[in-house]
Amino acid sequence: MKKIFIVTGEPSGDKLASKVISKLMNKEPSIEYLCVGGTHLNSLGVKSIFDLKDITYIGFTSVLLNIFKIKSKINKTVDEILKFNPDILFSVDSPDFTLRVAEKVKKINKKIKTIHYVAPQVWVWREGRVKKFKNFLDHVLLLFDFEKKYFDKENIPNTFVGHPLLENEMKNKIDLSNIISTDKKIISLFPGSRSSEIYLLLPILISFINLMNANFDDYLFIFHATEENKTKINQKIKISNIQNVEVISDENIKKQILGKSIFAVSKSGTVSLEICNAKVPSLIIYKMNFLNYLIVKLLVKIKYANIINIINNKEIIPELIQKECNAKEIYNSVLYFLKNPEMMKQQVNDCEKTLSQIRSKTSSSDEASLVLTKFLVS
Repeated sequence: MKKIFIVTGEPSGDKLASKVISKLMNKEPSIEYLCVGGTHLNSLGVKSIFDLKDITYIGFTSVLLNIFKIKSKINKTVDEILKFNPDILFSVDSPDFTLRVAEKVKKINKKIKTIHYVAPQVWVWREGRVKKFKNFLDHVLLLFDFEKKYFDKENIPNTFVGHPLLENEMKNKIDLSNIISTDKKIISLFPGSRSSEIYLLLPILISFINLMNANFDDYLFIFHATEENKTKINQKIKISNIQNVEVISDENIKKQILGKSIFAVSKSGTVSLEICNAKVPSLIIYKMNFLNYLIVKLLVKIKYANIINIINNKEIIPELIQKECNAKEIYNSVLYFLKNPEMMKQQVNDCEKTLSQIRSKTSSSDEASLVLTKFLVS
């Protein structure tokens, strides 16, 4: 029996991995799996060796404060992989965790094929890392076509598969009237999946809702949460005593709610691609502690945080970062868009043009699962 060990480092990677593994399970049902994953992989019946939240840290200071714990988890993961002895080690995103695991495994057992999904953003910072990757990675699956040149340069085998979050999946529609009984206009809010993001962004978003409610009474605000942080968000909202707020974690419901939204406010990250794909105008926000921000400013070589803006080298989607990420600025920006529907339409059109450049010709998860299958039979 063929075996695959999946290593993720945060909920977004768990979600990406599950899309690929789901396709692979349909093609090759006899494969045995084990993982470091979360609710998405668990829902497919893939057991995780420990809770994903034990390794989900953000920012340099948070990582430094938890360095010994992270090292311990890396070593435990390596031990479990070697014990499981898979044909493929499938690492997904979170390179500071997943690639450290892959490197250690490859040094000990060169027979295990290492395939990494979501190339480290060497076009953002630390381009020199690519030279090191060829020592322990057998193949890299790229989300964006422009990344190929960095890996081709070092003769690292790679495949552009596109982004799975751009796939338009056909799922059974749910009657949302049983969940949300309102005729109010929906604004979707994405506070992030990490605890540290929730801690910083949730109070700001709640203050933004209060500002909106002080001036309007025809909006419903819906937080898109992970199953892991849904309770935490609900508790904060209960304390704030806001009535026109819902929190959802079901992926199918989230997708349908997003499609019915007139606007979205989202933390910077891959979720912004889902929002663009749903043709919903949006605003990007992000905040980190001051020391982390200084370090990022010193190391990062790009002007923008959002991938749509990076590709276009201009601000298609407004970004409110650090001190600009506050309730008043978010309120003013959202209101400006809502009063100018032509601007919202223009943003959606510009995003759609960009997405057409980065979509794979077929399905991203199909392409990725095909590469895994080839390695299994080689």
